[in-house]
Amino acid sequence: MVKLAPSILSADFARLGEAAKAAEEAGADLLHLDIMDGRFVPNLTFGPVVVRALAGATALPLSAHLMVVEPERLFERFVEAGAREICFHLEATPHPHRLLAQLRELGVRAGIAINPGTPVEALIDLLPEADAVLLMSVNPGFAGQAFIERTYDRLTRLNELRRRENPELTIAVDGGVTPENAPRLARLGADVLVAASSVYNHRAPVRDNLDRFRRALASQG
Repeated sequence: MVKLAPSILSADFARLGEAAKAAEEAGADLLHLDIMDGRFVPNLTFGPVVVRALAGATALPLSAHLMVVEPERLFERFVEAGAREICFHLEATPHPHRLLAQLRELGVRAGIAINPGTPVEALIDLLPEADAVLLMSVNPGFAGQAFIERTYDRLTRLNELRRRENPELTIAVDGGVTPENAPRLARLGADVLVAASSVYNHRAPVRDNLDRFRRALASQG
């Protein structure tokens, strides 16, 4: 069963606790937290203090997506704040193997994210050491971007590498994910769908938006 991970990047930042609770009550599987430092990506979001507050507002597992330089400096602070999974970017460090081991030593799921311009083959020697890969389907930094169509081919290749290198690996897709493209992503091997603008918007309540995803996924059998 594909898991749905609302990203609060598109939620009302003045009401993040309510946004987290709405996702939980609507049956989300986990909450995706986009951490941006204004250096690795142009945008700036929030840090461990907000993550700690969200951990107290919801029982959903928290997955922290670190779009930051030198991510290892922040690992312990986000784990202490309540993150159960941490994904850092391959492009942000010269020592990804070491960082994956560091996360596992901290007792959380160790994830690695890659940008649309990074070949998935760059992950081949890291897959046995990772618990999750976050495949970016937009350029990181802002919500509301259009889905990059080449992601389908990239997901297919990543799924092939997973079968060979680490069948237990979780693949998440993040960026421009909608009920319209969710079924195809699931068929190609995505285990987790991260959605921001498609979940937190003014068109419908969070519950209705997540139900749209579930209906779309169920219609594909």
